[in-house]
Amino acid sequence: QVQLVESGGGLVQAGGSLRLSCAASGSTFSRYAMGWFRQAPGKEREFVAAVKWNGEDTRYADSVNGRFTISRDNAKNTVYLQMDNLKPEDTAVYYCARHDLMYSDLSHLHYSTWGQGTQVTVSS
Repeated sequence: QVQLVESGGGLVQAGGSLRLSCAASGSTFSRYAMGWFRQAPGKEREFVAAVKWNGEDTRYADSVNGRFTISRDNAKNTVYLQMDNLKPEDTAVYYCARHDLMYSDLSHLHYSTWGQGTQVTVSS
């Protein structure tokens, strides 16, 4: 059973930056697309970004496109989310997730393996 552990959350002022990391256990990390999701208080969890298993394709939610960058290092079993120009509305618990299918593209949001989450708080 793969384990995903997020880190890098914290408190930052609006306009600032944070980089989230998600470390995966096991030897199959490089076979799966990885995604970042977030959940704000009182709201449903929403998609933020995803990166294909080989890093050659990425997708972003409209709300973060141009401000966030997802990347991965398969040699380190780690996926990153660089968040720049943060806004108060980015405040949420951020979760990384592994796609359900090996060698999948990013067409479908089929993610059922989740980390425990890391809190990001952006003050105005």
